[in-house]
Order: sequence, then C-alpha cells, then structure tokens
Amino acid sequence: MHVGSFVLAAQFPGQGQGEALHRAVRSAEVAEEAGLDAVWLAEHHFVPYGTCPSAITLAALLLGRTRRIRVGTAVSVLPTVHPVALGEQAALLHMTSGGRFSLGVGRGGPWVDLEVFGSGLQAYEKGFPESLDLLVRWLREPSVGADGERFRFREVPVVPRPSEALTEAAGPEVVVACTSPASVRLAAERGLPMLLGMHVGDEEKAEMVALWRRQARAAGHAPEKVLGAPHVSAGVCQLADRRTDAVEALVKAMPGWLRQGLGAHVTVDGRARQIRDPVAYTELLCGLHPVGTPRLAADRLAATSERTGVSRFALLVEGSGDLAATEENVRRLGAEVLPHLT
Repeated sequence: MHVGSFVLAAQFPGQGQGEALHRAVRSAEVAEEAGLDAVWLAEHHFVPYGTCPSAITLAALLLGRTRRIRVGTAVSVLPTVHPVALGEQAALLHMTSGGRFSLGVGRGGPWVDLEVFGSGLQAYEKGFPESLDLLVRWLREPSVGADGERFRFREVPVVPRPSEALTEAAGPEVVVACTSPASVRLAAERGLPMLLGMHVGDEEKAEMVALWRRQARAAGHAPEKVLGAPHVSAGVCQLADRRTDAVEALVKAMPGWLRQGLGAHVTVDGRARQIRDPVAYTELLCGLHPVGTPRLAADRLAATSERTGVSRFALLVEGSGDLAATEENVRRLGAEVLPHLT
C-alpha cells in the first residue's frame, strides 16, 4: 500500500492566494520528510477552490525541492491544453527527476476555462479520447503525427524521448481521473490506471475497479497487468487523539472553503449547476475517509484497500486550512499511521 497527500492549494475564507500556495508547497516538503510515498497536485482555474492553475508547473518546483518522493498531477486538465505540449513537459520531468513524476489527466468540467483557453465545449464533451490517445502516443513512440478531428499535424520527432531515460519505466505513468462508467471504460481499454474521487465510498470504487478489470481483460491486456493496476483513491485525512476532535476541525473549516470555492465555478454555456451542501458534504467526507485517531485511520485505509483493490491513496491533509495544523497532520500520518500499513 502506498500513501500520499493530495494538495489542492485551497484558499480558505480570509486567506490570500500566496498563503494557500505556501501551505501547499510546505505540506509537500513535509510529506517527503514524513515518509509519504507521493504528493498529488490538483489544478483549477479562476476559483479559490484551488489556487494552483498548473499542476505540472508546481510538480516541477516540488521535484526540484525533493529527492525521494513521487510527485504527480491530479489532475492536469487535458481539454484546456495541447496534448503534445503537456507530453513534452511530462517527458522532461520524467527524465530529469529520475522517473519520479506521474501524469494524472482528466476531462475537467464545462467551465469558462474552455472559453478562456479557446478549446471550446467540444473539447470537453467529445474530444477527451482523441487528446488522451495523442498524449499517450507522444509518451511512448519515437515520432508522432496526427490526423484527427481536433489535432492534425505532420509527423515530428519526440524530443526529449522519455523511453531513453535511465529508469525502469518506458516513460511517465499516465493516470486517468474516472467519475463515470464511460471514463472507466476509456481508461481500461488503454490499460491506464484510474484516479477515483473522494466523493464516493468503497462500494462504488469497488464497482469501478471491477468494471475496469472486465473492460481491460476484454481489450486484451495481460492478466497480471489487469490485477496489478496501480489505481489511486483520493480521500481526506485528519488526525487527532479523538475522532470527535478530528471531525470538528474539518466541520469548522471546510464548509466555508467549499461554499466559496465551489460556488465560484462558472459554466461556459450557462447550464444549471448542482452545488453540494457544504456542511453535509464535509460530514460525508468525514464518514468515508480516515478522519479520527491514527489507529482508526490505518484501519480505514486497510479496509478500503481490501474492499476495492486500490493500492494507492492521495489524501487531502489541508482540510483545517491552517499551515501549522496541516504540517502536524502530515507528520502524524507518517509517524503514527504508515507503520500500521503494509
């Protein structure tokens, strides 16, 4: 089992954007010190829900500041970027970090981002498979050309070519954020592991893993690859000596951030949005994830892994909104939870 942190660079009410980014960077540095396996970085545009607009840029900074820990994007929003540009950046980080970089990609949402970056609603609604395939080809082949609906260009050499890196992997791993059966099938057909959201529980995640395995087998992937796929489960972790104290810390801080952050999203086409009740959502997350004593957290992570078959975790540790409390949370995760996990 591999446990990492999930960093949103969340801007809580009353905080500045620089404060949120400083807490994100510092929590990642502490994650390495505490013995965590990975740091996963979120990407958002124009909203205080997350103040990091380029997960791959922040990943580059953190790879330069660390020596051991894996750094991944969770996720780079593929419809708003050119897959080749993202692939070049991913290859660069893979090669210069000694293979410590993971590229997580996702479809994002129907947000105004699509208008600002000029990609349009079609890139979100229909263009994700084409973008994903082009990205994966760029990371696996010596030269690439395209003749699709969205991308058309003559064949060009891949520079730098990640398969030439002196690492075990042929290139950086690609993980796909999955929130629906369609995205699960998309990832499975390509043999790419999934990143599963923190808003769903063990039962639904187990169903998604089972669907992925069926589709991956049907696509002809090797049985050992299907069973050993390193899926990632996102969650929330808040530790305290009593569970009530851990829950209280999140219920006090997270609803204000969620109300402000989620409410700031603007759809590109004016479609109606459903916004979760911030308090109810916080309470749901506390019930689903390792929120409580270190022993409870370890047991819950082990149970989730056993029920779902997921081997990696990306845990939101900044739910208190406070830098000192976040650092303590990460250190306790490393010192008091990880020893109980195998």
